[in-house]
Amino acid sequence: MAIGWSRDGAVQDQIDATVKDAIEQARSRLPEGESLTHCEECEVIIPEARRKAVVGVRLCVLCQGELEKQQKASPGINRRGSKDSQLK
Repeated sequence: MAIGWSRDGAVQDQIDATVKDAIEQARSRLPEGESLTHCEECEVIIPEARRKAVVGVRLCVLCQGELEKQQKASPGINRRGSKDSQLK
């Protein structure tokens, strides 16, 4: 068995923590409550089918797409801290 700087299971703990953080982040973005009839951003009417399909919807499809593009642009958390992972 190889001996390194971390205890056994440390890598799995990092993976579990990353997955847990991703789940919490996704849940925090889920809308709650009653769906709006008009988009919060552009005031376009939100179709009834979308309001029924997505509980608590607040944005039209176009505005939701723009919001998701902005959210994807933000970098994730680098848990490894190694030089190689910082270069990605």
